[in-house]
Formats: sequence, structure tokens, C-alpha cells
Amino acid sequence: MDAVGIAKAVVLGVVEGATEFIPVSSTGHQLLVGHFIGFKSPNNTFEVLIQLGAILAILTVYFRRLLGVALALPNDPRARRFVTGILVAFLPAAIVGGLLSKYIKFYLFNPWIVCATLVAGGLILLVIDDTDLNAEKDDVFDFSLPMSLKIGLFQCLAMIPGVSRSGATIVGAMLMGANKRSATEFSFYLAMPTMAGAFAKDLLDNYKNLTADDTGLIVIGFITAFISALIVVRTVLDYVSAHGFRLFAWWRIIVGSLGFAGLIIFG
Repeated sequence: MDAVGIAKAVVLGVVEGATEFIPVSSTGHQLLVGHFIGFKSPNNTFEVLIQLGAILAILTVYFRRLLGVALALPNDPRARRFVTGILVAFLPAAIVGGLLSKYIKFYLFNPWIVCATLVAGGLILLVIDDTDLNAEKDDVFDFSLPMSLKIGLFQCLAMIPGVSRSGATIVGAMLMGANKRSATEFSFYLAMPTMAGAFAKDLLDNYKNLTADDTGLIVIGFITAFISALIVVRTVLDYVSAHGFRLFAWWRIIVGSLGFAGLIIFG
């Protein structure tokens, strides 16, 4: 584990944490950045495992609220519906990911697909942000189970790198009647079981192939992902409520376009 490898792990950790909970695709950004800085991990294990840092950032920020939900479960029907809704929304990705994750990594994890989906997703976000969807839900505790299931089906689209897990779930929630803030917050909560499941599966599949250097780089990426995600999670809900998604949409379009240019020029 040399200084260059450590620096690359730090960069990718910051990228993961900064992009995981906004609708720009953390996996897509990691694949593009990793491609251009020459970082390679066996079976993209590094990129998946450092997501644990982002998960812990969410748990840190929402610890008191999550504890309150847990304590309210025996007596509060809304708390039970909320937890059940998160689990229902998680199921489609768990099933599809369990069955197809190896094929998705093999066929879809390449920078050309990332650039295409970044641009396409940015255009979709611009349309959604400018469309009056007649939002009726402003509290994640009021999301019905059928609504949660439909959001979970949208999340499956994010298995295509560059689509964005948060982007797919936010757009899905808004199309189901959620306002921008509650759609984004539901995406935060849904990230916890989804990313934890992806982490556990990838670790189980690949832990035997990890070297001491691989483990060290993953730890570095985990720490930097935690720090950058902590900053983003504390600020993004207020930003989205005030300004919507146009910044993220244009960011996707610009990054995807620059990525195409870089691939054409540098390969």
C-alpha cells in the first residue's frame, strides 16, 4: 500500500460520501474517477464496501429519530407502517440484486454506460423538477405500503451504474405523490438496508480474495466516505427543499458529457 494508492483511496472515499445521497450516482462517479486516475479493485469490491462509511453517516445523523421509531413500534401504528414500508421498498432490489449482481457488474460496469446514464438521468431530473406533480405527501410516515413498493421497484433501476439509487427513488417517490423533501428523506432511510445488504453480499462473495493492502485501502475509503457523507446528509434536505434538483441535474449532464469527451480523447 503506497502513497499513491492511499491518495486514490482518499479521493474515491470523498467521492462516495459526497455523492451517495444526492441524485448523481455515487457508483457512476467512482467508476469514472477510478477509470481516469487508474484505480482498479477486484470485482469493484472497494467501491461497494466503502459504502459502509456512508451508511454510518446516515445512522449518526438520524440516530435519535431511529431510536424514537424503534421505541414507538409496540404502540404506534404509524411507526410500524413506516418500518414495514422501508422493508417492502427494500425487497425488490434485494431480490434482483441477489439474482443478477454478478451479471450487472460484468456487463454494465463500464464508463461508457455510466456517461450515458448520467446524461439521461440529468435530463429526466430537469423535467421532474419543472413539472407540477401535485405533491400530496410531505411526511415519510404517511407513505402507504403500495407506494413504498413502487418506490422500491424504481430503486431497481439504480443497479445500472450511473442511474443513481437516490435519484431513482426520489423520482419514484415524487411520481407517487411525495414532495421533494419527503422523497429525499425516504431515499435516505431506504439507503440503510439497501446499502447494508449490498455490503454484506459483496463482502461474503469477495473476502477471501482481499489482501492486506486491499483491506487497508478499504478502511481509508470508509473513513473518508463517512466524513464527506456526514457533511452532505446534514445539508442536502434543506437545500433540496429550497432549490430543488436543477443543480444535480446539470451536474450529471456536465460530468457525463466530460466523461464522454475524456473517453474519446484518452480512452
